Amino acid sequence: FVLGWRGRADLVRRGAERGEVVAVFELGADHPARVVLAEAGLPEEDDLILRRVNAQDGRKTAWVNDRRVSGEVLRRLSATLVELHGQHDDRGLLDPRGHRDMLDAFGGLDAQRNSVRAAWRNRATAQKALDEAEAALASMRAEEDFLRHSVAELDALDPQPGEEATLDTRRRLMQGAERIREDIARAAQVIGLDGAEGAAGDALRWL
Repeated sequence: FVLGWRGRADLVRRGAERGEVVAVFELGADHPARVVLAEAGLPEEDDLILRRVNAQDGRKTAWVNDRRVSGEVLRRLSATLVELHGQHDDRGLLDPRGHRDMLDAFGGLDAQRNSVRAAWRNRATAQKALDEAEAALASMRAEEDFLRHSVAELDALDPQPGEEATLDTRRRLMQGAERIREDIARAAQVIGLDGAEGAAGDALRWL
């Protein structure tokens, strides 16, 4: 199950929400699993930890070195880690996935294969670094565009020394004028409703 093969919900213990299987493999420097890890963008370590969870509702999740992966990646890794033998081993000759390994072994090309594997791993690492650098460059360019736009807006606004204080004073005057206008309106309303004689005192209070 931990190698990516099909699991069943009835494998989970009764009363438990999920079942979990963990397998740990020690990888050599030239182990083929490292190629799969590099292609999948997963961290390469000497210890490879596979973890697969089977939930009571049938959902399954897989993890490689604490990174969540798809079932396809898990199965590709498993093919480099475990070899099963049975009464139908001869049928393995029909599996195209094993043809390259058999040809390399027959031709005694292990050294060349390891060299190509290392070169591919280095290429994958370099490609990842390039992608990250290009993403960082794009982010820097976007930030540069934003700053240029902000500077252009400030230039168009043309702020002057002391302008902020002047604007604040103007704002306060406008707020004061608004309050005066409201008070005059209330006074006029009182005078209009009650007559000039009886409402003069009320009007003066507003003013």
